[in-house]
Amino acid sequence: MALLNVKPTRMELTRLKKRLATATRGHKLLKDKQDELMRRFIENIRKNKELRLQVENELEDALREFLLASAVMSPEFMEQAVLYPKENITVDIKKKNIMSVYVPVMTFIRELEDDEGSIYPYGFAQTSSELDDAISKLYKIMSKLLELAEIEKACQLMADEIEKTRRRVNALEYRTIPDLEETIRFIRMKLDESERSTIVRLMKVKDILEAKA
Repeated sequence: MALLNVKPTRMELTRLKKRLATATRGHKLLKDKQDELMRRFIENIRKNKELRLQVENELEDALREFLLASAVMSPEFMEQAVLYPKENITVDIKKKNIMSVYVPVMTFIRELEDDEGSIYPYGFAQTSSELDDAISKLYKIMSKLLELAEIEKACQLMADEIEKTRRRVNALEYRTIPDLEETIRFIRMKLDESERSTIVRLMKVKDILEAKA
């Protein structure tokens, strides 16, 4: 704790009391924000862990199907089969506010090259069923991959905001508020001393006047 460089006057005392009230209220609001951010952050971390395990397992299954397909198809024909996709995919990114943290909300915009509605960029005559299964599984995983990226980015942004909020809370709790309280006590003590000195002087003046009367 350290005394602020102010004059021990009643005006300064009133001003510091207002600053202390504002700092105390701000500390409570920031602490509430920090607690709520932590709660949501932990929820997202748990969701991220579950989703990541699902995605890893499904990617492993899709990779297994690709390996099986590559075992029965030549590398050249495999490459030619998947060279030209039937679908254009873009990502639409918006934002939502979570406790003053703007996290991304991402969705796929899918556009098929033709109106057939098929996701397979090849004919079925010379390809294996394993390749069909691999393409189908990857197609289903894409939305989960996007959701995983969204959650991980949200966790990163929320972690940064939690750290900033924590530093502000600590600065108010351990520096600003104690300094204000200590300075207010010091000014009150000085004002009380000054008031006592004034009373003593007045009593002496009274005694002198009574002695002369």
